Parts: sequence; C-alpha cells; structure tokens
Amino acid sequence: MDSFVFLGQGFLVALEPSKLLFAAVGVLLGTAVGVLPGIGPALTVALLLPVTFKLDPTGSLIMFAGIYYGGMYGGSTTAILINAPGESASVATAIEGNKMAKAGRGGPPWQPPPSAPSLRARSQPSVLRSWRRGWWNWPSTSALGTTSLPWCSPS
Repeated sequence: MDSFVFLGQGFLVALEPSKLLFAAVGVLLGTAVGVLPGIGPALTVALLLPVTFKLDPTGSLIMFAGIYYGGMYGGSTTAILINAPGESASVATAIEGNKMAKAGRGGPPWQPPPSAPSLRARSQPSVLRSWRRGWWNWPSTSALGTTSLPWCSPS
C-alpha cells in the first residue's frame, strides 16, 4: 500500500508548476539542439547536461526527459526535411517523410510516432476526422463525425 502512496507523492511533485516549466524548457532546448543534422537525443542530453547543474535533482531529471523528447522531435525534423536521420529511430521517417515533403505533403510525417506518450490524445482527432471523411462505411460514422468535428484540431 505504501507503493501507491509514494507513486502519488511522485506525481504531485512532478506536477508542480516549476517542474512543468523545467519540462517545457527542456523540450524547447532539446528541439533546438536535436534539429541539428546527425545529433540524436542521447547526444542532445549530453550536450545540454551543464544546463541542469544548478537545478535540484528532480527538476534536472524532468528537464532531461523533456530534452530527450525534444531531441527525438528535432531529429525527425531533419530526417523529413533534408533526409539526414540523427538516430536509428528516424530512419524510416527519413525514407518516407522526405518523399512526402518533396511531394508537397510535408505535414503528416510530423505527427507523433506510435511510441509517443500522448498517442491517444493526439490520435483521437484524426480518427474522428477520418470518420467524418467517410473512410469507413459504418452507419454511425457520419453522425459521430458531424457531431465531433467541431472539437477536433484544425488540420
């Protein structure tokens, strides 16, 4: 039972506004460095290690997580635009994303990968849009798509 108490306490600490700010700054810095060609997320974390020296341990670990996630996103940017993957995870993105960008459809490759932490939150609008467009021939999809489309993100 103590494990659940400690888990809840960890979530309370991680959701403090200062820690969320560290995560946001980490994502911005990680994306800025990760967008450089050939630099993967592990090297991005290593390059930005000195930024976290003066932080408390919890804040620095949260910032490292943000830097890593931003580095992954930045690596997909170079893989799509100039066909230079920074890490092995973005090789398939480089192969298909660069072709799509050259064909004028550069936006869809930037959708989050299946390993993204918030896949469900990001994929629901696209599933609802596909129902609205009638890709599936279920009888309830047109009504569901019509009522849910105003809540989807515009893209």
